[in-house]
Amino acid sequence: MSALKRYLLLLFRFSPRARTAMVITLDLALCAFAALFAYSLRVGEWRVFTPVALALVVMTCAMWLAVAPFQGVYRSMLRFSGAWAIRDLATSCAIIALLMTVLVVILEVGDGVPRTLSLLVPLMLFLVLASSRIILSALLRDTLYSQRRDGGRDVLIYGAGVTGRELSVSIKNHPEFHVVGFVDDNPLLRGRRLEEHRIWHAAELEDVLARNPVDEVLLAIPGASRSRRRAIIDEVRAIAPGVGVRSLPDLAEIASGRVSVNDLRQVRIEELLGRDQVAPDPRLMSAKITGQSVMVTGAGGSIGSELTRQIVLQSPSRIILAERSEYALYLIDSELRELCERHRLDVEIEPRLVDVADPRDLERVFSQYSPDTVFHAAAYKHVTLVETDPLAGIRNNVLGSYNCCMLAEQFGVKDFTLVSTDKAVRPSSVMGASKRVCEMIVQSRAAAQDGTRYSAVRFGNVLGSSGSVVPLFRRQIAAGGPVTITDRQATRYFMTISEAAQLVVQAGAMAEGGEIFLLDMGEPVAIYDLAKMMIQLSGLAVVAETGDDGDIEIVEIGLRPGEKLHEELLIGESGFPTSHPRIMKATETAKAGAQFSSRFAELMTALDRRDADAALAAMDQLISTERRPARTALATAAKS
Repeated sequence: MSALKRYLLLLFRFSPRARTAMVITLDLALCAFAALFAYSLRVGEWRVFTPVALALVVMTCAMWLAVAPFQGVYRSMLRFSGAWAIRDLATSCAIIALLMTVLVVILEVGDGVPRTLSLLVPLMLFLVLASSRIILSALLRDTLYSQRRDGGRDVLIYGAGVTGRELSVSIKNHPEFHVVGFVDDNPLLRGRRLEEHRIWHAAELEDVLARNPVDEVLLAIPGASRSRRRAIIDEVRAIAPGVGVRSLPDLAEIASGRVSVNDLRQVRIEELLGRDQVAPDPRLMSAKITGQSVMVTGAGGSIGSELTRQIVLQSPSRIILAERSEYALYLIDSELRELCERHRLDVEIEPRLVDVADPRDLERVFSQYSPDTVFHAAAYKHVTLVETDPLAGIRNNVLGSYNCCMLAEQFGVKDFTLVSTDKAVRPSSVMGASKRVCEMIVQSRAAAQDGTRYSAVRFGNVLGSSGSVVPLFRRQIAAGGPVTITDRQATRYFMTISEAAQLVVQAGAMAEGGEIFLLDMGEPVAIYDLAKMMIQLSGLAVVAETGDDGDIEIVEIGLRPGEKLHEELLIGESGFPTSHPRIMKATETAKAGAQFSSRFAELMTALDRRDADAALAAMDQLISTERRPARTALATAAKS
């Protein structure tokens, strides 16, 4: 470190008051210099110790001490001097110019002082003081920054707009990062500089990462679409797998404040889906909700809770939260009340502890509130857990759905929407088979009456849900690995939880009776690729198959009971479109009424007897006329 920087660091050992005194002393010296230099320019020769020159120095210093403190000049921190500090200096010098004009020109104080100095001295004073502020600010920040940089991370900012510039300014005073430069898509910015850093074009990204020590790429493009972010992330991963990626929040999250390095976060996994979310249709969102009494079963679960949030924003007259978990019910009830207060919504919130598999318990709620619309999200959905206790899973899922349907008809519910799953398609698990039977119940009831409009909405994995692999992978990466996957070839559909809930509401609004709606999940994601991507975006490397050169190992543990290698959304060959680009209808038809009723009665009898084998056999018979499940007998599957 140079001697100058060492002397500058000594300044920070003094108290703030002592440092201010030093700055005032420096300013007075500069005032004297500005007055003498201006006088010398005016008279055309260097005269320092003449009575007129000394009088001008005294006048200038006195006016500066009288004006500057009251203009807030010394309230600004010297090392952060910027536009506001220069503005305060300009205002102070303008006032001094006015005072000098009054004294020298009008009152003719100071015999022999040229009148033009009333303007020349303030102008010279501003130039000298502003230059000192800019130079000292740069020296102090550079000194502190160079001291803090040791051990920091070299970062490349992707985005040279306002957001990128604000981020760079914030980073300057943060010990964790050192800005290498900027990358931007705009060809007009190529080769230019921002905050003394070079701007490269996006086409040069490979060369930039190859020639510069970059530990992380910071995405400062809050307005970019999800597909654009995914393309950038994929490019960084392909060029430099060991380089981490972090992102600023979207525009809605930062609209209320300035961008800061503290806003940086790890890239969210939903940004990697490569598919942009379609804005919800306000007409469909509100059609069956606004002004209605709405009931959500499983209201404390992953999907159920997000459904309640979306529903409350559509201003129903009442929302009934049916949930068997006391703690989950308490959390969502508290959150919705805060949400209503924040948005000034007049919604009656009714939390109720309910077991949907108990018809008398459920009837108590239906009879008290007589809802207009029901979203049935209550279900056991963890495949491996239901495999170990199939009777509990069938009772909760199948019996719970049947009870909700029968009570909905009894108490005049207008619209009933079942939340289903892609695991109901050619099921290989007890959970998937139970959800397929739930779909068949909805189709059967739709055909048997016309008072309640039934529909089911089928979709795949939801990011952030209690059963998602994403939180598991994050915990395993944080613990240093290994990251466990079932099979390198396994794929899953993924969707964000907010988009799923919005599409469920909109699909329910389109129902005419008995439809099974399919949500467009985009392309399936390989679980191995997902795990690898999450490791690399954490700034770590995947251990190679040889066991060399890496930080986190990915380990295959094999498919667990009931799990598929690939999930599907259709039982038939295809679906057909609806008015919404993300919602399709399945072409599947319901099982014949008498045949379904007979098989279903056998299932209910087995549940009453608590006979797991009989229940599994009856459920297998219910779905056996469709394409066979991956494992031929669910009873055998459960026992295995």
